[in-house]
Amino acid sequence: MFYDVANHKRLGLKKLLHLLHNNALGLCFEMVIYKKGGCECGSWRRETMEGSALCGMINKVKPYIAIVSLQFGYAGMYIISLVSLKHGMSNFILTTYRHLVATILIAPFAFLLERKIRPRMTLPIFLRILLLGILEPVLDQNLYYLGMKHTNATYSSAFVNMLPAVTFILAMIFRLEKINLNKVRSLAKIIGTAITVAGAMVMTLYKGPIVDFIKSGGGEHHGTTTEAADKHWVTGTIMLLGSILSWASYFILQSFTLKKYPAELSLTAWICFVGMIEDGIVALIMVRDLSAWKVGWDSRLLAAAYSGIVCSGIAYYVQGVVIRERGPVFLTSFSPLCMIITAALGTIVLAEKVHLGSILGAIIIVSGLYTVVWGKSKDGKDPETDEKIKELPITSNATSINVDESIQGAANSVTRGT
Repeated sequence: MFYDVANHKRLGLKKLLHLLHNNALGLCFEMVIYKKGGCECGSWRRETMEGSALCGMINKVKPYIAIVSLQFGYAGMYIISLVSLKHGMSNFILTTYRHLVATILIAPFAFLLERKIRPRMTLPIFLRILLLGILEPVLDQNLYYLGMKHTNATYSSAFVNMLPAVTFILAMIFRLEKINLNKVRSLAKIIGTAITVAGAMVMTLYKGPIVDFIKSGGGEHHGTTTEAADKHWVTGTIMLLGSILSWASYFILQSFTLKKYPAELSLTAWICFVGMIEDGIVALIMVRDLSAWKVGWDSRLLAAAYSGIVCSGIAYYVQGVVIRERGPVFLTSFSPLCMIITAALGTIVLAEKVHLGSILGAIIIVSGLYTVVWGKSKDGKDPETDEKIKELPITSNATSINVDESIQGAANSVTRGT
């Protein structure tokens, strides 16, 4: 049994967990252990951010730590998933098992921690959840797995760096992003988006020679094999582009959904559950052999468990929290770190060959990405024009932001370029 000194009342374990969950991003707690009547008791004293500089610093660092940790998790998922796919596992079955694991992991926490704050489920919200399940678990992940099978893990992770630019374009279209051509930060976002698209075109159109970071016995490349590989490479690139568009659309729709259903854990559980059912239906249609669903103690089980726990369960929840605090563009700003980790693991573990075109395109994409991020970092620093708006004001009830027609034209041209 715990005792709340500030409110002078006893706290049960369930109430304590609920209190910690609701105050995870805004409050600090201090625990003092003492003995009273022969039993150990804990007293918790709540301190606001204004009264604690350390708490304020931790509060600012939390989103960065969360996103960087996610990049390590995604890098491991790319390698493990590619190994299981090369061993014959269907990508449709993998995504189904992935969200089955995520649902089992997240649902109990959502039920216990958000039972009193969870909004009532309505038909419009449920329809949004159905669409979220189609965008992310079904379209994004299956297209990404197929694209990764036709290319490699390093190339696929480098392509993910287009995500911030695509998210920025969609955020601008749906008026989540404020644009002013008279401001340098607005120009930086548009220029950075164009640079990112140019880098993606370089990666797609120019393959170049193989760059050996780790010396290996370079085999001869036969003409027919090279032509077949090039065809697969183009097909994989198209699938990766579709995956990125679906992923960015998911972030935007998640932003709108969180306004009406501000319960991250519950929304995560619903997306995983609905995605599992939708993925299962698609898998039964695409894979008629029921023996393909068998999973043993091998890479298939590891891929399903790891991706379900880390990249669906934990990642969906962290994404929801960070999107509410900092916006979807901030969320996608750290993908270059994942590319670096994946490239290192892919070269060492999978002996992947990295082409010069992929390196040059990735450098250009990262340059554009951080140009966009620099523009985002300047948001909210001009009180006269920004009115203290957060990054992508997804939690406010403010009216829609008017976007200049010339900005819309630039966004449309960039969209056509992708």
